Amino acid sequence: MRLFVALDIDPAIRERMARFLDGVREFAADVRWVRAESLHITLKFIGEQPDHKLENIQKTLAEIRSPATRLNLHGYGFFPTPRSARVFWVGLDADEHLAKLADWVEQALEPLGIAREGRVFSPHLTLARGKSGAPRRRPDDQPNRNFQRLQEKLSLLPAPEFGTMSAREFFLYQSKLSPAGSQYTKLQKFPLT
Repeated sequence: MRLFVALDIDPAIRERMARFLDGVREFAADVRWVRAESLHITLKFIGEQPDHKLENIQKTLAEIRSPATRLNLHGYGFFPTPRSARVFWVGLDADEHLAKLADWVEQALEPLGIAREGRVFSPHLTLARGKSGAPRRRPDDQPNRNFQRLQEKLSLLPAPEFGTMSAREFFLYQSKLSPAGSQYTKLQKFPLT
């Protein structure tokens, strides 16, 4: 099973993002848009794991003790660069507890044979991805036109503000891939104090 650990989004913020997505989706028709009900903030992508490891993963995550974290979701950006964009995302500012939580998740899962991320935790919320088949890396920042019209339209608007929330829990999710897009199922909830 394909697993990841993430924070959920408050319903009011999810609704604001849904309205934002409805207003900009037409400007990048050739990308895969995330459905509003699937929006989340990934703390750790675990990847494919055999079913028999699920119970140990759940027990390990249940042992994590971390304070609730406050998040302000606003603005947007493109990975890896605006010129060679493959991902459109919403930025967020968080208190120090979010990065610590992500690190504790990494530390807790490592003894189970789940490798640490090779890059620094960079909290964001993915809104759209370039379609499959697009090159993952473009040498010398070569242009990728999938998001060009969207970038032009967004440059004429003020940066969006989606709101502030307190995350009081995190979740273990299962991701099932399908031609219609990924389907996410919450497997377990873990409280933040």
